[in-house]
Amino acid sequence: MGVKGLQYFIDHCCPEVCVTVNLREMTRQHVARCQPGCTATANTTSPTLLVDGMACLRHWYSCKDWVCGGQWKEYMVLLESWVGTFTSAGIRLVFFFDGVVEEQKRQEWVKRRRRVNGEVSKVFRHIKAHGEQPGPELSCLPSGLATFTRFALRSLGQEVLCSVQEADYEIARYGRRHGSMGILGQDSDFIIYDSAPYLSVAKLRLHDLTTVHYDRERLCRAIGLAVTQLPLLACLLGNDVVSEDRMQHVRSNAMAMYRRSHPPPSSGAPQGQKVLAVAQLVNSVWGREEEEAGLIPRSLVVSDADRRLLERGIRSYLLPGQEALTSGDIPTVSPGSACVMERYVSAEILKACSERHVAAEGFMVYNVVCEGVVECSNTLEDEEDTELLPQALVFKRCRQHIYGLLLHRHNSSSVEVPAVREWFVYPGNPLKEPDMVYPVLHNLSSDQPSLELLWFGSGPEVSGLRLASFLSVFDCQEFSELYGTVENSLLAALCLVTYTVLQVKELSLEDMDAYLSQAVCLTLKSPQELQHIKLPYLSSRAVQLGSLYVRGLSHLLAANCASGYPLPSDALMPWHSFDGRLFHSKYLLAHTGTEKTLLLDSDPSCLSQFLCLREKLVEACRRRGRDLQSRPRPNALLEQCHYTTAEPRYTDGHRGGPSGDREGWEEREERKGGHPHGGEWRERGETRRDQSGYEKREKFGGQRGGEMRGEHQPRGPHPHRYPHYHDGSFQTTSPPPKQSRGRSHHSSRRGYRLAPRWSQPPAPGT
Repeated sequence: MGVKGLQYFIDHCCPEVCVTVNLREMTRQHVARCQPGCTATANTTSPTLLVDGMACLRHWYSCKDWVCGGQWKEYMVLLESWVGTFTSAGIRLVFFFDGVVEEQKRQEWVKRRRRVNGEVSKVFRHIKAHGEQPGPELSCLPSGLATFTRFALRSLGQEVLCSVQEADYEIARYGRRHGSMGILGQDSDFIIYDSAPYLSVAKLRLHDLTTVHYDRERLCRAIGLAVTQLPLLACLLGNDVVSEDRMQHVRSNAMAMYRRSHPPPSSGAPQGQKVLAVAQLVNSVWGREEEEAGLIPRSLVVSDADRRLLERGIRSYLLPGQEALTSGDIPTVSPGSACVMERYVSAEILKACSERHVAAEGFMVYNVVCEGVVECSNTLEDEEDTELLPQALVFKRCRQHIYGLLLHRHNSSSVEVPAVREWFVYPGNPLKEPDMVYPVLHNLSSDQPSLELLWFGSGPEVSGLRLASFLSVFDCQEFSELYGTVENSLLAALCLVTYTVLQVKELSLEDMDAYLSQAVCLTLKSPQELQHIKLPYLSSRAVQLGSLYVRGLSHLLAANCASGYPLPSDALMPWHSFDGRLFHSKYLLAHTGTEKTLLLDSDPSCLSQFLCLREKLVEACRRRGRDLQSRPRPNALLEQCHYTTAEPRYTDGHRGGPSGDREGWEEREERKGGHPHGGEWRERGETRRDQSGYEKREKFGGQRGGEMRGEHQPRGPHPHRYPHYHDGSFQTTSPPPKQSRGRSHHSSRRGYRLAPRWSQPPAPGT
């Protein structure tokens, strides 16, 4: 992400490049410059600030709680306040988000995902050892934050664009073409592009709208280069196109030459020598011919393969209208161009698909139809807990139905549709190659409707087909009778929970009650009330179930887009059906035997809605042979503390274990009769390419299928003394007795520090 070492060099070794600016003053100056001779492409009504949404997520999500799945109502309040600060200053915002992962950057994407896997493992170890959320050094953003933020900003009336190629490039291209006031982000690539000023989101102070401008011209003066030489500097230092390792020999030679001509102390700070040395090398090999043509200097000693790679890297920084290495400019992606699935969808669908994607109106559909590849980043999943399947496998079946809906050619059943390549991060997946996932046709009572009819048709009959298609993705067709009688967000929640409990046999009645009760009660809770919910401890299992639900919401969103939007997208947003702390509190209450009335906040209306949804869900499961059982976990804290002493039952292949090692899951599946879609997780084994197995059967149209200091032993609710619910939080009637340390605790010689117990009832409203 960005140029290796350049951001550090600018921040710590080159202070003259960092200029503090006031955005209100920049706005006034920008208007003054544009008014005398404004062009047709310049926006003169309001100065435009381009926002790199991916770089801002961590700054936007400042909610105290992040581990339980996200405080989405609170997040919406924060986001609205952030946007309002700029709009009140007369600044127009245009937000950009990554829409694709370019294949040339896939290995870098994989490397980052593996690194985050290690951080996620540390998060779960901390939760199981201490029963509390880790500190900020281990903080992870809630699953699906980037996806749902796009829709959140649109709901706030903002312009949001989703990229069809590298987002940094599209931001820089937009800024140069439209004369934008600046680019707000935190990526050193923006100082390499010859585009709008690069402004730091990390240094942004909202109260007075000041930040740091990383001045491109000042950087060039400091390192002795021209702006046109910056792309070569970036490639030699290492970026997402040219890996840092690939040019190590060039930098080593540059460092040796630099130290000969700049002996200490004139060589400067050690941290900055690498950038200065490479800049000196670029300047020394750069001649007039290269300056005019933008070529790689002939005197730069590299192999032919490295020269071609450098050329490709430099091309990635050249914007329309700038000199290119060849007669053509960098190719841009037009709607429907280079579409790998164009045999299976019409030109009309391709055009609509691309337009909706760029306008951030859809999710997943463009990636399937135009790219043939779908990816999903890290999710908070415990690799040491093999009872729960990873979300990638839980929702695989509904993705297959989505693919079938998108790629089925009406009246063309003879055409065999290829598999969609999936890059999904989950425990045990080494990410060496994508999963090949085949589309599956929906099980509709009527003929499969064409995509053109679902997307462009009109009338009550078409509306019914859209809803039926959406519900069939999750095998919930009978819930159509609830449409219009319950809120759309609750209908969506019911579909999601039903699908999830059908897929995950380990889910119990208590888990179902926790999911449904929090969805029903959420409408009555303000963001402030949700913030102040008190949790006696955190359950690692509830943490994973919270992330599972949010990932499920993104699949609801994808199914809704593919079906022609039978439900308004807003109804599928997490701030309408999920809150992490609320879910966690309901989970702990449900698993400690709390009566349904108290679980539903003693609200008759909520209780009535809950019981109605619960009855529908249980009946739908019963029809499909799924008999939900009660399996309370009143001693969840003790269980997870004990569990931390055990060795992981399976290992992520890239972290030292054998590739594709899944013994824990395999043994459990064989004992219990398996996952409803038997052994899907085995696909990535050595026999994954054997088309006589699972993949062949799944082809299109085939088979359906406070710490307790001084006391190291864990403490938690006594098995026979359930906590009582008090206004949204817990209150124990008496302190739990000390638990004796079992044999496993003695053998591990390990202590566990727990979050503080609540010695008195929390104040009303907390």
